[in-house]
Amino acid sequence: MSLPSNNEMAAAVAVSRFGLGARPGELAAAVTDPKAWLKAQIDHKGADQPPGLLPTSRDRFQAYLAARVDAQSLKREAVAVAEQEAMTAPPSPGQDMAAAAPVGQSPLDRLKAERRAAQKPLRDGIANEILARAQLAATTPAPFRERWALFWFNHFTVSTAKPAAAALVGPFEREAIRPHVFGRFDELLYASSIHPAMLMYLDQERSTGPDSLGGMRRNAGLNENLAREIMELHTVGADSGYTQADVTEFARALTGYSIGVEKDGDALVGRPLYRPQLHEPGVRTVMGRRYPDTGQGQARAILADLAASPHTADHIARKLAIHFVADDPPTTLVARLRSAYLDSRGDLAVVATALIDAPEAWSPAPTKFKRPYEFIISSYRIAGAAPIDPDRELIQPLTTMGERPMAAPQPNGWSEQAGDWTAPDAIVKRLNWSAAFAAAHAPPDAPLQVADAALGARLSAPTRLAVMRAESRPEAMTLVLMSPEFQRR
Repeated sequence: MSLPSNNEMAAAVAVSRFGLGARPGELAAAVTDPKAWLKAQIDHKGADQPPGLLPTSRDRFQAYLAARVDAQSLKREAVAVAEQEAMTAPPSPGQDMAAAAPVGQSPLDRLKAERRAAQKPLRDGIANEILARAQLAATTPAPFRERWALFWFNHFTVSTAKPAAAALVGPFEREAIRPHVFGRFDELLYASSIHPAMLMYLDQERSTGPDSLGGMRRNAGLNENLAREIMELHTVGADSGYTQADVTEFARALTGYSIGVEKDGDALVGRPLYRPQLHEPGVRTVMGRRYPDTGQGQARAILADLAASPHTADHIARKLAIHFVADDPPTTLVARLRSAYLDSRGDLAVVATALIDAPEAWSPAPTKFKRPYEFIISSYRIAGAAPIDPDRELIQPLTTMGERPMAAPQPNGWSEQAGDWTAPDAIVKRLNWSAAFAAAHAPPDAPLQVADAALGARLSAPTRLAVMRAESRPEAMTLVLMSPEFQRR
């Protein structure tokens, strides 16, 4: 067996580390010039949108409001029924308990079932979003563009783990993240910060300036969640030297950003809406800079300065290096990405190009361990297939593996560290899933041909030998999926 050429190894790195795993024929498409293949996927118009006619934030917000009204009504009725049942006299000591039990479904059980039915459109909507984005990831010919978008969605986490925001998570990714991932970071930051999903996820829609007109009328208060997470997670980072006073001042500047509801007019329902009567008046000082009271423009000015900060450049550069290259990335790579960010004033297309050009990103040794979502998507790609059942093929297995889709448990998103995904029990779950997947999706091609098409020059001699000795195509496929070179990128 001849040694792979440099381009063959670079193509294998391109499709796995920068991409989402090779689909049939993808290595051949990348091998001529792997860097050019990746750079051609950078698109100033943004990332691709998932297929299908998915609802807007407005549509989903209206569905959320309707389900909330139904749920509240059913809850009140359930409480009344429960109180009535509690007041019902118990059977006499001599009465048969079975004869005294109601026949069929009790009124309380009926109400619970009706409540679940009222929530079903929301659950189905989330499942449709999960399926659509997975189908895009499994079939896209531009996997670097999709991975780049997924990175930014995790950076600006909004999660279905919080019921109030669950309905809007899919539209958030489609409306606030994907259109801006190759634009300027300040535009991405602003779009994500004021989107209704983020406002609901971090309780900003309830934040009111205490001295604002609305605050004085209803004794409402300030909520600092959005301000804190923007500073700690989205921009300058926890080690940048900001203080609690900076968070509070920023939170005051953010007051007024809210969501349109029915009383605001049909066209504004579920859309970002600035309410000046809720804005805390006054000059704000954040990280040593003073911002005049320009109403809506005050918070936007702070966001722009946070985006331009060298601390933000450090924070973003390190996160990108960790995601794409190594849990403990080379300092030289972080410095390259930081310089690209600052020199371009946060142009994310320039930063993406710098990542592709960085020699540290092309080490043949795979150092990143795939998260469950990456693992499942790359498995579909090797099989040349795509999921069709959101619950059975995505939600259930990903939940079992610890990464329920669109449901990160905290605002800092899913972990990028291998140690959080490599516990023995987690590996067993991957093995069980791989065997079932291989039984259903093993391609008809010769097993070695499948392994070569998936891993290219990264296919190791031990894995090649194991595949050759497999007694069936599903067994060979399982061995490929569980191989170290497929589990890592």
